[in-house]
Amino acid sequence: MGIIAWIVLGLIAGLVAERVTGERTGWVLAGVVGVVGALLGGWLAKVIFHVHSLNTFFNISTWVTAIVGAVILLLIVREVTGRRSHSRRGGSSRGRSRTRV
Repeated sequence: MGIIAWIVLGLIAGLVAERVTGERTGWVLAGVVGVVGALLGGWLAKVIFHVHSLNTFFNISTWVTAIVGAVILLLIVREVTGRRSHSRRGGSSRGRSRTRV
């Protein structure tokens, strides 16, 4: 695959991985995570299953490998940085005092 195909594959895989994990990273980081995740997924598929899954752009195994690799990478990044995007939503009212007007 050419460099443009890798960028498109990475961007789409990164955006799908964001949806799966609930992380919000933005377009550029999603693309980077997608490309690196695709490489990670391809390496894992080669080591574990002894298959080369990143051969062509229009192959379902290429897409599955890229998305799974991107999801794994996003989960690793979440654990390393300690960010929990789902904990920021819908804040708790515990500890807040209410004042009457």
